[in-house]
Amino acid sequence: MDKKKFTEKTSWFWKWFLNNQVVVSLIVVLLLLLILLVFTKVSYLFEPVGQFFAIVGLPMVLAGILFYLMNPVVNHLEKRGVKRQYGIILLFIVVLALLIWGIVVIVPEIRQQIQSLVNSFPGYIDTIEGKADQIFKDPSFRPVQEYIENSAQRILETITNMTQDLSRVTLQGLGSVVSVVTNIVIALFTAPIILFFLLKDGKRLGPYLVSFLPNRMRRPSYRVLREMNQQLASYIRGQLTVAFAVAVMFMLGFSIVGLNYGILLGVLAGFLNLIPYLGSFLAMIPVVFIAIVTGPVMLLKVIIVFAIEQMIEGRIVSPLVLGSQLEIHPVTIMFVLLTAGKIFGLAGIILGIPFYAVAKVIASHVFDWYKSVSNLYNEEEVEEETVDT
Repeated sequence: MDKKKFTEKTSWFWKWFLNNQVVVSLIVVLLLLLILLVFTKVSYLFEPVGQFFAIVGLPMVLAGILFYLMNPVVNHLEKRGVKRQYGIILLFIVVLALLIWGIVVIVPEIRQQIQSLVNSFPGYIDTIEGKADQIFKDPSFRPVQEYIENSAQRILETITNMTQDLSRVTLQGLGSVVSVVTNIVIALFTAPIILFFLLKDGKRLGPYLVSFLPNRMRRPSYRVLREMNQQLASYIRGQLTVAFAVAVMFMLGFSIVGLNYGILLGVLAGFLNLIPYLGSFLAMIPVVFIAIVTGPVMLLKVIIVFAIEQMIEGRIVSPLVLGSQLEIHPVTIMFVLLTAGKIFGLAGIILGIPFYAVAKVIASHVFDWYKSVSNLYNEEEVEEETVDT
Protein backbone atom coordinates (compact mmCIF):
# COMPACT_ATOMS: atom_id res chain seq x y z
CA MET A 1 0.00 0.00 0.00
CA ASP A 2 2.76 2.41 0.94
CA LYS A 3 4.66 1.44 -2.15
CA LYS A 4 1.62 2.20 -4.32
CA LYS A 5 1.15 5.66 -2.75
CA PHE A 6 4.82 6.40 -3.22
CA THR A 7 4.60 5.38 -6.88
CA GLU A 8 1.54 7.59 -7.40
CA LYS A 9 3.24 10.57 -5.78
CA THR A 10 6.39 9.98 -7.75
CA SER A 11 4.44 9.70 -10.97
CA TRP A 12 2.55 12.91 -10.25
CA PHE A 13 5.74 14.82 -9.41
CA TRP A 14 7.46 13.38 -12.48
CA LYS A 15 4.55 14.33 -14.73
CA TRP A 16 4.09 17.91 -13.60
CA PHE A 17 7.65 18.90 -12.78
CA LEU A 18 10.51 16.65 -13.85
CA ASN A 19 8.93 15.64 -17.15
CA ASN A 20 7.42 19.07 -17.91
CA GLN A 21 9.55 20.82 -20.52
CA VAL A 22 8.23 24.28 -19.70
CA VAL A 23 9.04 23.90 -16.01
CA VAL A 24 12.49 22.50 -16.77
CA SER A 25 13.15 25.43 -19.13
CA LEU A 26 12.11 27.91 -16.44
CA ILE A 27 14.38 26.19 -13.92
CA VAL A 28 17.31 26.43 -16.36
CA VAL A 29 16.61 30.14 -16.89
CA LEU A 30 16.39 30.65 -13.12
CA LEU A 31 19.74 28.90 -12.62
CA LEU A 32 21.35 31.09 -15.29
CA LEU A 33 20.01 34.22 -13.59
CA LEU A 34 21.30 32.99 -10.24
CA ILE A 35 24.75 32.41 -11.78
CA LEU A 36 24.71 35.96 -13.17
CA LEU A 37 23.68 37.28 -9.74
CA VAL A 38 26.59 35.45 -8.12
CA PHE A 39 28.98 36.87 -10.72
CA THR A 40 27.81 40.40 -9.91
CA LYS A 41 28.58 39.79 -6.23
CA VAL A 42 32.15 38.63 -6.97
CA SER A 43 32.85 40.92 -9.91
CA TYR A 44 35.95 42.30 -8.18
CA LEU A 45 37.64 38.96 -8.82
CA PHE A 46 37.44 39.60 -12.56
CA GLU A 47 38.92 43.11 -12.52
CA PRO A 48 42.40 41.86 -13.57
CA VAL A 49 40.78 40.08 -16.52
CA GLY A 50 39.00 43.28 -17.49
CA GLN A 51 42.22 45.27 -17.25
CA PHE A 52 43.99 42.68 -19.40
CA PHE A 53 41.36 42.93 -22.14
CA ALA A 54 41.40 46.72 -21.85
CA ILE A 55 45.09 46.60 -22.77
CA VAL A 56 45.00 43.94 -25.50
CA GLY A 57 41.50 44.71 -26.77
CA LEU A 58 42.40 47.57 -29.12
CA PRO A 59 45.35 45.83 -30.85
CA MET A 60 43.30 42.65 -31.20
CA VAL A 61 40.41 44.55 -32.79
CA LEU A 62 42.75 46.38 -35.19
CA ALA A 63 44.53 43.13 -36.07
CA GLY A 64 41.20 41.37 -36.59
CA ILE A 65 39.90 44.07 -38.96
CA LEU A 66 43.12 44.06 -40.99
CA PHE A 67 43.10 40.25 -40.99
CA TYR A 68 39.70 40.12 -42.71
CA LEU A 69 40.92 42.65 -45.28
CA MET A 70 44.29 41.05 -46.03
CA ASN A 71 43.54 37.34 -45.65
CA PRO A 72 41.85 36.97 -49.08
CA VAL A 73 44.91 38.52 -50.75
CA VAL A 74 47.26 36.17 -48.89
CA ASN A 75 45.09 33.18 -49.81
CA HIS A 76 45.13 34.26 -53.46
CA LEU A 77 48.92 34.58 -53.45
CA GLU A 78 49.22 31.17 -51.81
CA LYS A 79 47.06 29.60 -54.52
CA ARG A 80 49.36 31.18 -57.11
CA GLY A 81 52.33 29.31 -55.62
CA VAL A 82 53.73 31.99 -53.29
CA LYS A 83 54.61 30.64 -49.86
CA ARG A 84 52.27 32.03 -47.22
CA GLN A 85 54.98 33.71 -45.16
CA TYR A 86 56.46 35.40 -48.23
CA GLY A 87 53.01 36.54 -49.32
CA ILE A 88 52.37 38.07 -45.90
CA ILE A 89 55.72 39.90 -45.96
CA LEU A 90 55.05 41.16 -49.50
CA LEU A 91 51.61 42.42 -48.50
CA PHE A 92 53.04 44.15 -45.43
CA ILE A 93 55.56 45.95 -47.65
CA VAL A 94 52.78 47.10 -50.01
CA VAL A 95 50.60 48.34 -47.12
CA LEU A 96 53.58 50.16 -45.57
CA ALA A 97 54.31 51.85 -48.92
CA LEU A 98 50.68 52.96 -49.19
CA LEU A 99 50.77 54.35 -45.65
CA ILE A 100 53.94 56.31 -46.41
CA TRP A 101 52.36 57.65 -49.60
CA GLY A 102 49.25 58.69 -47.70
CA ILE A 103 51.30 60.41 -44.99
CA VAL A 104 53.38 62.28 -47.56
CA VAL A 105 50.60 63.22 -50.01
CA ILE A 106 47.17 63.18 -48.36
CA VAL A 107 47.85 63.99 -44.70
CA PRO A 108 49.47 67.40 -45.38
CA GLU A 109 46.51 68.38 -47.55
CA ILE A 110 44.03 67.32 -44.88
CA ARG A 111 46.04 69.16 -42.19
CA GLN A 112 46.08 72.31 -44.30
CA GLN A 113 42.32 72.14 -44.85
CA ILE A 114 41.72 71.59 -41.12
CA GLN A 115 43.80 74.65 -40.25
CA SER A 116 41.99 76.71 -42.87
CA LEU A 117 38.60 75.53 -41.59
CA VAL A 118 39.52 76.38 -37.98
CA ASN A 119 40.68 79.86 -39.02
CA SER A 120 37.57 80.48 -41.12
CA PHE A 121 35.09 79.07 -38.62
CA PRO A 122 34.47 82.36 -36.71
CA GLY A 123 33.70 84.10 -40.00
CA TYR A 124 31.26 81.32 -40.91
CA ILE A 125 29.51 81.77 -37.56
CA ASP A 126 29.20 85.53 -38.12
CA THR A 127 27.76 84.92 -41.61
CA ILE A 128 25.18 82.46 -40.26
CA GLU A 129 24.21 84.87 -37.50
CA GLY A 130 23.82 87.71 -39.99
CA LYS A 131 21.58 85.65 -42.27
CA ALA A 132 19.57 84.42 -39.27
CA ASP A 133 19.04 88.02 -38.09
CA GLN A 134 17.79 89.00 -41.52
CA ILE A 135 15.31 86.14 -41.50
CA PHE A 136 14.11 86.73 -37.94
CA LYS A 137 13.60 90.46 -38.53
CA ASP A 138 10.98 89.65 -41.09
CA PRO A 139 7.48 90.56 -39.77
CA SER A 140 6.22 87.02 -40.33
CA PHE A 141 8.65 85.72 -37.71
CA ARG A 142 7.59 88.11 -34.92
CA PRO A 143 5.18 85.64 -33.22
CA VAL A 144 7.98 83.12 -32.73
CA GLN A 145 10.85 85.58 -32.31
CA GLU A 146 10.54 85.73 -28.51
CA TYR A 147 10.44 81.94 -28.24
CA ILE A 148 13.54 81.60 -30.45
CA GLU A 149 15.43 84.22 -28.42
CA ASN A 150 14.57 82.43 -25.16
CA SER A 151 15.64 79.10 -26.64
CA ALA A 152 18.91 80.61 -27.87
CA GLN A 153 19.55 82.07 -24.40
CA ARG A 154 18.96 78.69 -22.75
CA ILE A 155 21.26 76.99 -25.27
CA LEU A 156 23.97 79.61 -24.60
CA GLU A 157 23.69 79.07 -20.85
CA THR A 158 23.91 75.29 -21.33
CA ILE A 159 27.02 75.64 -23.49
CA THR A 160 28.60 77.94 -20.89
CA ASN A 161 27.93 75.44 -18.10
CA MET A 162 29.28 72.58 -20.22
CA THR A 163 32.42 74.57 -20.95
CA GLN A 164 32.99 75.25 -17.26
CA ASP A 165 32.46 71.58 -16.40
CA LEU A 166 34.79 70.55 -19.21
CA SER A 167 37.53 72.86 -18.00
CA ARG A 168 37.19 71.36 -14.51
CA VAL A 169 37.20 67.77 -15.74
CA THR A 170 40.08 68.32 -18.17
CA LEU A 171 42.62 68.84 -15.39
CA GLN A 172 41.28 65.83 -13.53
CA GLY A 173 41.37 63.63 -16.62
CA LEU A 174 44.95 64.21 -17.71
CA GLY A 175 45.89 60.84 -16.29
CA SER A 176 43.22 59.06 -18.34
CA VAL A 177 44.32 60.95 -21.47
CA VAL A 178 47.87 59.74 -20.95
CA SER A 179 46.54 56.21 -20.45
CA VAL A 180 44.52 56.37 -23.70
CA VAL A 181 47.52 57.66 -25.65
CA THR A 182 49.66 54.89 -24.17
CA ASN A 183 47.13 52.24 -25.18
CA ILE A 184 47.02 53.63 -28.72
CA VAL A 185 50.82 53.58 -29.01
CA ILE A 186 50.91 50.00 -27.69
CA ALA A 187 48.20 49.01 -30.16
CA LEU A 188 50.08 50.50 -33.12
CA PHE A 189 53.19 48.50 -32.23
CA THR A 190 51.54 45.21 -31.23
CA ALA A 191 48.72 45.02 -33.80
CA PRO A 192 51.08 44.24 -36.76
CA ILE A 193 52.67 41.40 -34.76
CA ILE A 194 49.25 39.91 -33.91
CA LEU A 195 48.19 40.41 -37.53
CA PHE A 196 51.22 38.53 -38.86
CA PHE A 197 50.50 35.45 -36.75
CA LEU A 198 46.78 35.62 -37.52
CA LEU A 199 47.54 35.59 -41.24
CA LYS A 200 50.11 32.84 -40.78
CA ASP A 201 48.19 30.49 -38.45
CA GLY A 202 44.60 31.74 -38.70
CA LYS A 203 43.37 28.53 -40.34
CA ARG A 204 44.49 26.51 -37.31
CA LEU A 205 42.70 28.68 -34.77
CA GLY A 206 39.22 27.16 -35.20
CA PRO A 207 40.31 23.49 -34.97
CA TYR A 208 42.56 24.38 -32.02
CA LEU A 209 39.70 25.98 -30.07
CA VAL A 210 37.24 23.12 -30.65
CA SER A 211 39.88 20.55 -29.68
CA PHE A 212 39.18 21.41 -26.02
CA LEU A 213 35.51 20.35 -26.38
CA PRO A 214 34.09 16.83 -26.14
CA ASN A 215 34.16 14.86 -29.38
CA ARG A 216 30.44 15.04 -30.11
CA MET A 217 30.44 18.83 -29.68
CA ARG A 218 33.40 19.56 -31.94
CA ARG A 219 31.69 19.40 -35.32
CA PRO A 220 28.66 21.62 -34.48
CA SER A 221 30.90 24.05 -32.57
CA TYR A 222 33.28 24.32 -35.51
CA ARG A 223 30.29 24.95 -37.78
CA VAL A 224 29.18 27.81 -35.51
CA LEU A 225 32.71 29.29 -35.49
CA ARG A 226 32.89 29.08 -39.27
CA GLU A 227 29.56 30.88 -39.73
CA MET A 228 30.58 33.55 -37.21
CA ASN A 229 33.80 34.06 -39.12
CA GLN A 230 31.91 34.38 -42.41
CA GLN A 231 29.51 36.93 -40.93
CA LEU A 232 32.33 39.07 -39.52
CA ALA A 233 34.38 38.81 -42.70
CA SER A 234 31.52 39.79 -44.99
CA TYR A 235 30.49 42.72 -42.79
CA ILE A 236 33.97 44.16 -42.18
CA ARG A 237 35.13 43.83 -45.78
CA GLY A 238 31.89 45.14 -47.16
CA GLN A 239 31.56 48.04 -44.75
CA LEU A 240 35.15 49.24 -45.25
CA THR A 241 34.87 48.88 -49.03
CA VAL A 242 31.66 50.90 -49.09
CA ALA A 243 33.19 53.54 -46.79
CA PHE A 244 36.20 53.88 -49.10
CA ALA A 245 33.92 54.18 -52.15
CA VAL A 246 31.80 56.83 -50.39
CA ALA A 247 34.90 58.85 -49.47
CA VAL A 248 36.15 58.77 -53.07
CA MET A 249 32.75 59.73 -54.50
CA PHE A 250 32.32 62.66 -52.12
CA MET A 251 35.87 63.92 -52.68
CA LEU A 252 35.36 63.83 -56.46
CA GLY A 253 31.91 65.39 -56.25
CA PHE A 254 32.94 68.21 -53.93
CA SER A 255 36.02 68.91 -56.05
CA ILE A 256 33.91 69.11 -59.21
CA VAL A 257 31.40 71.58 -57.72
CA GLY A 258 34.22 73.62 -56.13
CA LEU A 259 33.28 73.20 -52.46
CA ASN A 260 35.93 74.27 -49.98
CA TYR A 261 37.60 71.56 -47.89
CA GLY A 262 36.39 68.84 -50.29
CA ILE A 263 39.11 66.30 -49.38
CA LEU A 264 38.60 66.77 -45.64
CA LEU A 265 34.81 66.48 -45.92
CA GLY A 266 35.10 63.43 -48.19
CA VAL A 267 37.40 61.62 -45.74
CA LEU A 268 35.04 62.52 -42.90
CA ALA A 269 32.10 61.13 -44.89
CA GLY A 270 34.00 57.88 -45.44
CA PHE A 271 34.69 57.45 -41.72
CA LEU A 272 31.13 58.31 -40.73
CA ASN A 273 29.78 55.87 -43.31
CA LEU A 274 31.02 53.09 -41.01
CA ILE A 275 27.83 53.88 -39.05
CA PRO A 276 25.08 52.11 -41.04
CA TYR A 277 22.18 54.21 -42.35
CA LEU A 278 23.21 57.31 -40.37
CA GLY A 279 26.78 57.98 -41.45
CA SER A 280 26.09 59.72 -44.75
CA PHE A 281 23.48 62.02 -43.22
CA LEU A 282 25.78 62.90 -40.32
CA ALA A 283 28.55 63.68 -42.81
CA MET A 284 26.26 66.08 -44.66
CA ILE A 285 25.76 68.34 -41.61
CA PRO A 286 29.12 70.19 -41.92
CA VAL A 287 28.84 70.06 -45.72
CA VAL A 288 25.45 71.80 -45.69
CA PHE A 289 26.76 74.30 -43.13
CA ILE A 290 29.66 75.32 -45.38
CA ALA A 291 27.45 75.33 -48.47
CA ILE A 292 24.93 77.67 -46.83
CA VAL A 293 27.71 80.11 -45.97
CA THR A 294 29.08 79.92 -49.53
CA GLY A 295 25.72 80.63 -51.16
CA PRO A 296 22.44 79.11 -52.35
CA VAL A 297 23.95 77.95 -55.66
CA MET A 298 26.59 75.93 -53.80
CA LEU A 299 23.90 74.48 -51.53
CA LEU A 300 22.01 73.27 -54.60
CA LYS A 301 25.19 71.73 -56.04
CA VAL A 302 25.91 69.95 -52.75
CA ILE A 303 22.38 68.53 -52.64
CA ILE A 304 22.81 67.23 -56.19
CA VAL A 305 26.15 65.61 -55.26
CA PHE A 306 24.55 64.00 -52.22
CA ALA A 307 21.62 62.69 -54.28
CA ILE A 308 23.94 61.21 -56.92
CA GLU A 309 26.15 59.61 -54.24
CA GLN A 310 23.16 58.08 -52.48
CA MET A 311 21.82 56.69 -55.77
CA ILE A 312 25.18 55.12 -56.72
CA GLU A 313 25.76 53.77 -53.22
CA GLY A 314 22.25 52.40 -52.79
CA ARG A 315 21.77 50.98 -56.29
CA ILE A 316 25.28 49.82 -57.24
CA VAL A 317 27.95 49.84 -54.50
CA SER A 318 26.10 48.43 -51.48
CA PRO A 319 24.21 45.66 -53.36
CA LEU A 320 27.41 44.51 -55.07
CA VAL A 321 29.62 44.66 -51.98
CA LEU A 322 27.30 43.90 -49.07
CA GLY A 323 24.33 42.22 -50.71
CA SER A 324 22.04 40.52 -48.20
CA GLN A 325 24.68 38.43 -46.47
CA LEU A 326 23.87 39.56 -42.94
CA GLU A 327 20.10 39.15 -43.40
CA ILE A 328 19.32 41.75 -40.73
CA HIS A 329 16.19 43.88 -41.08
CA PRO A 330 16.80 47.66 -41.24
CA VAL A 331 14.52 48.22 -38.21
CA THR A 332 16.61 45.74 -36.22
CA ILE A 333 19.76 47.60 -37.28
CA MET A 334 18.30 50.87 -36.02
CA PHE A 335 17.41 49.33 -32.64
CA VAL A 336 20.87 47.77 -32.35
CA LEU A 337 22.55 51.10 -33.16
CA LEU A 338 20.45 53.03 -30.65
CA THR A 339 20.93 50.47 -27.87
CA ALA A 340 24.65 49.88 -28.45
CA GLY A 341 25.29 53.61 -28.79
CA LYS A 342 23.48 54.33 -25.55
CA ILE A 343 25.39 51.65 -23.61
CA PHE A 344 28.86 51.68 -25.21
CA GLY A 345 29.01 55.06 -26.99
CA LEU A 346 30.83 55.43 -30.32
CA ALA A 347 32.43 51.98 -30.04
CA GLY A 348 28.97 50.46 -29.67
CA ILE A 349 27.68 52.27 -32.74
CA ILE A 350 30.58 51.00 -34.87
CA LEU A 351 30.84 47.46 -33.46
CA GLY A 352 27.20 46.86 -32.51
CA ILE A 353 26.11 45.36 -35.85
CA PRO A 354 28.94 42.78 -36.22
CA PHE A 355 28.52 41.69 -32.60
CA TYR A 356 24.78 41.36 -33.17
CA ALA A 357 25.45 39.26 -36.28
CA VAL A 358 27.70 36.92 -34.23
CA ALA A 359 25.14 36.72 -31.42
CA LYS A 360 22.44 35.94 -33.99
CA VAL A 361 24.46 32.98 -35.33
CA ILE A 362 24.95 31.60 -31.82
CA ALA A 363 21.30 32.13 -30.85
CA SER A 364 20.01 30.48 -34.05
CA HIS A 365 22.13 27.36 -33.48
CA VAL A 366 21.16 27.17 -29.82
CA PHE A 367 17.49 27.47 -30.78
CA ASP A 368 17.85 24.75 -33.43
CA TRP A 369 19.42 22.48 -30.82
CA TYR A 370 16.62 23.27 -28.38
CA LYS A 371 13.99 22.46 -31.00
CA SER A 372 15.61 19.11 -31.69
CA VAL A 373 15.74 18.03 -28.03
CA SER A 374 12.57 19.60 -26.63
CA ASN A 375 9.98 18.17 -29.07
CA LEU A 376 7.97 21.36 -28.58
CA TYR A 377 8.22 22.26 -32.27
CA ASN A 378 7.18 18.98 -33.86
CA GLU A 379 5.96 19.92 -37.33
CA GLU A 380 4.51 16.45 -37.98
CA GLU A 381 2.05 16.86 -35.13
CA VAL A 382 1.01 20.27 -36.45
CA GLU A 383 0.42 18.80 -39.90
CA GLU A 384 -1.64 15.94 -38.45
CA GLU A 385 -3.78 18.40 -36.46
CA THR A 386 -4.28 20.50 -39.57
CA VAL A 387 -5.37 17.46 -41.59
CA ASP A 388 -7.78 16.32 -38.83
CA THR A 389 -9.46 19.72 -38.68
